[in-house]
Amino acid sequence: MSILAELKMRFQAALVPIVADPAPYLEMIRPAQNPQFGDYQANLAMPLGKQLGRSPREVADQIVADLDVQDLCHPPEVAGPGFINLRLKDSILAERLQAAVLDPRLGVAAVAAPKTFVVDYSAPNVAKPMHVGHIRSTAIGDAICRTLRFLGHRVISDNHLGDWGTQFGMIIYGYKHFRDQAAYDAAPVQELARQYRVVNQLVDYFGCQQALPRLEQAVEQCQAALDEAESQTPPVDKAAQKQAAKQQKKIRQDLAEAQEKLNNARVKIAAVDTSPALRRLAAEHPQIATAVLQETAKLHAGDEENLRLWHEFLPLCREALQQIYQRLNVSFDYAYGESYYHDMLGNVVADMQSREMAVDSEGAVCVFIDGFDAPMIIRKQDGAFLYATTDLATIQFRMTTWNPDAILYVVDHRQSEHFDKLFAAARKWGYDQVQLVHVSFGTVLGTDGKPFKTRSGDTVGLESLLDEAVSKALAVVSQNDDAKPNGPELSAEEREQIAEAVGHAAIKYADLCQNRTSDYVFSFDKMVALEGNTATYMQYSYARTQSIFERGGVDVEQLRNAGTAITLDHPMERAMAIELLRFGQALEESVVDYRPNQLTNYLFDLAKRFSEFYQQCHVLKAETAALKNSRLLLCDLTGRTIRQGLELLGIRTVDRM
Repeated sequence: MSILAELKMRFQAALVPIVADPAPYLEMIRPAQNPQFGDYQANLAMPLGKQLGRSPREVADQIVADLDVQDLCHPPEVAGPGFINLRLKDSILAERLQAAVLDPRLGVAAVAAPKTFVVDYSAPNVAKPMHVGHIRSTAIGDAICRTLRFLGHRVISDNHLGDWGTQFGMIIYGYKHFRDQAAYDAAPVQELARQYRVVNQLVDYFGCQQALPRLEQAVEQCQAALDEAESQTPPVDKAAQKQAAKQQKKIRQDLAEAQEKLNNARVKIAAVDTSPALRRLAAEHPQIATAVLQETAKLHAGDEENLRLWHEFLPLCREALQQIYQRLNVSFDYAYGESYYHDMLGNVVADMQSREMAVDSEGAVCVFIDGFDAPMIIRKQDGAFLYATTDLATIQFRMTTWNPDAILYVVDHRQSEHFDKLFAAARKWGYDQVQLVHVSFGTVLGTDGKPFKTRSGDTVGLESLLDEAVSKALAVVSQNDDAKPNGPELSAEEREQIAEAVGHAAIKYADLCQNRTSDYVFSFDKMVALEGNTATYMQYSYARTQSIFERGGVDVEQLRNAGTAITLDHPMERAMAIELLRFGQALEESVVDYRPNQLTNYLFDLAKRFSEFYQQCHVLKAETAALKNSRLLLCDLTGRTIRQGLELLGIRTVDRM
């Protein structure tokens, strides 16, 4: 149990006689922002006083009188209108650090009541290469799995691959009509990806042509609405003026969105019309969209030829994905794709119909759910099933197979409505005891504030992104090594190995250090910087701790087992102790709402604190041998904590940089 969790438990006992539900007030106990006010501060007396109709100071005095923390803290102080300040005893800090020295878990105890989690993440369509958009789900999901496991929970990671949908109809159609056999023999996955792009581009072309009149009309309507709004005589009343301005702003936003959709459609049409090769293919395959759906339907119906091709393509595509996962240091317990559930879908629909949950509506089978305008369609008029049907079958399978307490879906925010409806349908179906959570995330943006693309407008491939990150990291590692006072220390091979670890880490950490619900701007230069909240800085901080032991000829195992007492006489030693003992708290906070950036923020704070400690406290040149060994233990705990924290983020460390 972290110190903060222990303090909350003590406060809860003091609050029970005062308030029926102490939980919201316990969240107001936080680390102090300013060390002069102590180590922790409780700001709960002010809202409590308001609720109870009493003076906050009086409430704070009562809480302190009933608070049993004398074994942990110096006597609590009530300051100002009712702030409760707590300062931990140095003996407690030293005692807990001493225990962490010989503890592989660094003093972080496993949870008393472990739960079972299924974490569904990454989930790319196997028919096409992974792109930059997949990094978020993959990195966030992997970090959540690692952290939950470290805390003692049972975790089942499942990569719900898109291996059965329309994308395979596109590949099959492309293989039958656009295949370059020599290219396929030489590099099958690249050739399948090329075929997919061609088919997808042609399908988009005809779709955009069909949608063009509607999109043009939408722009005209928005422009007319804006012209009318701007022609109105401004109201005299200020409230009415504000409302009119707000309305005009909304109309402008609608116009901008409509114009962007129209422009995108025109760009896609022009890309085909201006290419002789694509224009010829478009003329030869005017019904390609319908044909793709027919190929997909044949696959799902068990067509011998399409199934043969699917079985030929799938292992090749999976192997290409696995190469990316190996580079990212990501693995899964299971990778049950959509195809795994295909034979279960009919039973899902039948069961829902038998329970009178699903009903026929205009030839389709739908589930109507309170609070939603549109129903969830689980079987279309033509008999085809949908993603929603597969997702319901997946929930049923997971509950039957693993009986989890929670199922987490690490999927981007654009799918929020789908998951809201899916979870409501699942609860209506009887799965109301499991916690279903959509762990949503924002978009990776370019410096222009739009989704990150290549110069040609294509989505950036993840493999090329990793290659470029390693190249950038090699430049930084080489520059840093060349600038060392006594000359370079690393061989060319070592530089390349470090660059690979640093480059891959930079991509993952840049994503994980963001609040997951926010969009973020992708920048290679920031990712591999040796300063700031970057993986490179974290890895460098770890390597710095190891260089101390190397320069001092220190046997770390012998140091840990020597029974050296940790002393905290210097303010920076004490500050290091406080920061090191916050590790468990950071892990607890990172899984409250599944936000890995809580852990990255902690690691950055720890690395900064270590830098300050290193500047102010001599380690190898400490005044006495006992002080030197005490400070070496602080360095060791710092290095181990950074390494463990980065490992929970799926990031490797290196001993030298």
